[in-house]
Amino acid sequence: MNISKKDLQSVDSPPLSDELLRKMKPVSKSHPERPPRVRGPQKKPTKDRITIRLNREVVAFFKTQGKGWQTNINDALLEHIRRHGAA
Repeated sequence: MNISKKDLQSVDSPPLSDELLRKMKPVSKSHPERPPRVRGPQKKPTKDRITIRLNREVVAFFKTQGKGWQTNINDALLEHIRRHGAA
């Protein structure tokens, strides 16, 4: 890889060599004393954590939409409630 000195100085860190990448370890292994990340409090309105069984086709469809697919399912259900009224 040929990188000019000017290009190298324009980035925050230089590219990592294959040798350095092989030596890298996960932070949890190199610093076991570091506590795991904990999610902060949920923003309001809060949601209930549940388990739901859906057809594979439903899950596959929403997963193809990428990140946020569970939120998209929630939005689709809310839209259904708006159209058909709350029971």
